[in-house]
Amino acid sequence: MTDLAVLYQGAAHCLCYPDSEVRERLPLVRAAVPELHPFLDEFAGWSPTAAMEHYVRVFDFKNRHSLYLSWWLDGDTRRRGASLVAFKETYRAHGLSVTGEELPDYLPAVLEFTARTGDRTLLTSHRAGLELVRLALTDDGTPYALILDAICATLPGPSPKDRVEARALARSGPPTETVGIEFGAGYGTESRGGV
Repeated sequence: MTDLAVLYQGAAHCLCYPDSEVRERLPLVRAAVPELHPFLDEFAGWSPTAAMEHYVRVFDFKNRHSLYLSWWLDGDTRRRGASLVAFKETYRAHGLSVTGEELPDYLPAVLEFTARTGDRTLLTSHRAGLELVRLALTDDGTPYALILDAICATLPGPSPKDRVEARALARSGPPTETVGIEFGAGYGTESRGGV
């Protein structure tokens, strides 16, 4: 088995938007991470345009494929802000900071952090969300599911238990917030799965 740091770094690279820089580095990922060969074999058959269009279709239009891990626990609620701060604090505790345009809970950023530090806490604490993404990608028949298969296979604990929990969360959905929306004479509340 590949060193986990190398696997996580390779998976982070493969989950980024497949621009020319990402595509240029894929031979390095292939050489270093055999666990990602199934994805890379599929990806190799796509033109650059097809790869970019597929990525946009998969990740930019469906929340059920969200690569933002706090979304799976908090949805689009105010609680998500506190979760994002917790991600940043975890990075700071290891002497790292978030750079770029992405939020700190973006899965490629979390994978890169894990590769650099060896600290799998963020991945293990968001296992249910990772399993939800994996199951959704598998159901939709995209090869990106193969990357999540490789990531989830490295995490402690039995997958069947997490799959059951992931499916239960998928049925109820992430929490939604109804603050500021009037329902009769009541006030807005935060709830799981809507009102």
